[in-house]
Amino acid sequence: MRKTLLLAAVAAMALGAGPALAKKQLVIVVKGLDNPFFEAIHQGCEKWNKENASSEYECFYTGPASTSDEAGEAQIVQDMLSKPDTVAMAISPSNAPLIAQTIKSANPSIPIMTLDADLAKEDAALRKTYLGTDNYLMGHKIGEYIKKAKPNGGTICTIEGNPAADNILRRAQGMRDALTGKEGLAALAGEGGWTEAPGCPVFTNDDGAKGVQGMTDILAANPKLDAFGIMGGWPLFGAPQPYRDLFKPMADKIAKNEFVIGAADTIGDEVAIAKEGLVTALVGQRPFEMGYKAPSVMLDLVGNKTVADPVFTGLDECTKETADTCIQK
Repeated sequence: MRKTLLLAAVAAMALGAGPALAKKQLVIVVKGLDNPFFEAIHQGCEKWNKENASSEYECFYTGPASTSDEAGEAQIVQDMLSKPDTVAMAISPSNAPLIAQTIKSANPSIPIMTLDADLAKEDAALRKTYLGTDNYLMGHKIGEYIKKAKPNGGTICTIEGNPAADNILRRAQGMRDALTGKEGLAALAGEGGWTEAPGCPVFTNDDGAKGVQGMTDILAANPKLDAFGIMGGWPLFGAPQPYRDLFKPMADKIAKNEFVIGAADTIGDEVAIAKEGLVTALVGQRPFEMGYKAPSVMLDLVGNKTVADPVFTGLDECTKETADTCIQK
């Protein structure tokens, strides 16, 4: 009898200790698990976990299977906010208004921040800070490379991702401002010598193959096109061989700046493509750094510490000439 009671007491103690052993979750929700950019964020998150193995907190990375699943991301945000072990959340919103509405509906008591992509300015009060790229500056630098290659202007097509992705919209605005020397133009119609081609911008929903197909169609419809401004690296890292197949016949024109391609990101095959001379310039983000820093920023927010807003990570700039040394180690 005494042995039975003792075993029962030990079992009860073990059950009671179970929840205490569960780690508190610092949740990162990304646009989609099918994108190597976000996998780099995941790797940064995992590095933080390895370096903080004894912590009571854990970086937990999640998102919908596909970057095109905006509703799926919103549902994951809602589900994770309802879990008692979620103590802070960093979100990369695919559809900024939808994520803002999701946060409003959940009315969370935990700190929320954005990562990689921000909410729209009118919804910024819903999050404590933004950690990631200065997206306007990134787009501005892409525009500077294009303008340097073609100082007299020309006809350009912008390749974008999701029409409601705030980070991409800021990049596109930065590029237009750099090309024209004017601020806030929603489309270019001769300002600074630049005109946007009919059918542009092309929205890819972060799908590489769709991006290459869109560029193929635009080139066919606009044989005098002078430039592409690609606001995310989806065609290059998501469909590298179709991208190469499309632009290898134009390699000489790209080398002579007769045709110019400025693109975002430096992941996957992108730097190799730059080295091959099939893109004029890349302006890359640092997603690993984002994933690595996010848990520490969330912990500061949990501890009610003062956190800057925004917290910018750096940029890497790559051309054919600098491809071997352009990435921050």
